[in-house]
Amino acid sequence: MKLPTDADILDSPAQRQADKRRWLRAFNLSLGFVLLLTAVFLSQPYFDVERWTVTPGAAAGLLGVLGAPLLHGSFEHLAANAISLLMLGTLAGGMYPRATVRALPLIWLGSGLAAWLLGDTGSHHLGASGLTHGLMFMVFLLGLLRRDRPAVAASMAAFLFYGGMLLTVLPREPGVSWQAHLGGAIGGVVAAWLFSRLDPQPPRKRYSWEDEDEIDARAEATRAELEPGAPEDVPVIWHRPEPADDEERGVVLRFPPRK
Repeated sequence: MKLPTDADILDSPAQRQADKRRWLRAFNLSLGFVLLLTAVFLSQPYFDVERWTVTPGAAAGLLGVLGAPLLHGSFEHLAANAISLLMLGTLAGGMYPRATVRALPLIWLGSGLAAWLLGDTGSHHLGASGLTHGLMFMVFLLGLLRRDRPAVAASMAAFLFYGGMLLTVLPREPGVSWQAHLGGAIGGVVAAWLFSRLDPQPPRKRYSWEDEDEIDARAEATRAELEPGAPEDVPVIWHRPEPADDEERGVVLRFPPRK
């Protein structure tokens, strides 16, 4: 009976179904959060938005640490964050479901607290861009820490689409809360360090050339076992007994010299 290899497990129908369900769940949760942001944005004219924003230095502004990521200043602001959350949320949740669940509170709080501590007095910070930065930094760093093929691929994809976030954690554009970006990024980095091994590594796919290399190595080992060793390495099984005296050694016949 042949035991299943990692490649068999990776390509099995059960594994493919589990992967499909995991990615679909991550997409649905990300889409659900985007719909929640949309619903909150549509209801903003009916409540005091400023009360739920992060106001740096003010005790009342700490309430915004919890509420500010749900608020947006314009439809363009919401659309930009919604697309990023949908893509990065699906990528993070599909690749690292356990780590992402534990990372989100760190990213959420880090984004708000950084805006409260570092923001200008009297300003108001709102928006989910701190969450997008945290997810991007987490996925990117996890690829460097784990270094398996899927993690590296996810890291490269995150950098390809959102590598510019590496620069937006610094003050660049007036009116953009770089403080929230920085806090979210720090939360994502901390989460990556803490939860890098929380999700098990996927089975490694074995390629045909690796099987060929292993077969060649086994054939070489078998050939080395069957080949005879050097003469000095061959053990001597029988030794000729030494005679007791010179008579037993025999007589050497001497031939007469040539004339």
